[in-house]
Amino acid sequence: MKVLNDIVDSNLKIYQDTDYFKFSLESVLLPKFVDVNLRCKKILDLCTGNAPIPLLLSEKTKAKIYGVELQKEIYDLAIESVKFNHKEEQIQIINADVKDLKDYFDGDTFDLITVNPPYFKIYKDSLKNKNHIKSLARHEDTLTLEELLKITLYLLKDNGSFYMVHRTERLEEVLTLLKKYRLIPKELQFIYPYNGKESKLFMIKASKNGRVGLKVLDAIYVNQEINK
Repeated sequence: MKVLNDIVDSNLKIYQDTDYFKFSLESVLLPKFVDVNLRCKKILDLCTGNAPIPLLLSEKTKAKIYGVELQKEIYDLAIESVKFNHKEEQIQIINADVKDLKDYFDGDTFDLITVNPPYFKIYKDSLKNKNHIKSLARHEDTLTLEELLKITLYLLKDNGSFYMVHRTERLEEVLTLLKKYRLIPKELQFIYPYNGKESKLFMIKASKNGRVGLKVLDAIYVNQEINK
């Protein structure tokens, strides 16, 4: 069933479907983590879902924002959300496979790229959701982490910024692949459910061909964010 919900900490609203994968808190936290300067003219959000990240970023910048979503059912919700919030002139949603974006954009096009990607690798014995739409949002069925970073390297301008949220258990792999694709980690922030529990998620900022130098920021505790 399609519903219209508020987006936390904003005046924006978003269409969701209770049968599909609804956007999560990290899709609200990531735009807060993103630093958009006045020189930023073009932003790309990969795996955009129903467009929470483009919508929230539109409150921080006048830059043109593109969102890419593979699944038509979720893409349709994103289009409706953009229209409802009167953001059509700033936000453009594309129904496409991230791996095919070379057919849509030239290299070195974007000043800033964001992504809340599928978190889980596919193994022979992987337990996947029987709902195909939810499964694609959570598992690397159609897009691996390496494929994601490879297209990011192509699309991002030199010294452009890349922001991602991912599972803490995959941090070592993320750092290894960032280095492989010349995306130099600049800021790292861990997300905890609450004080005393281990981190499940982290957010990272990287710069294409940037200078070496990583800052670890103060941790985020989800229960504190929810209760603000």
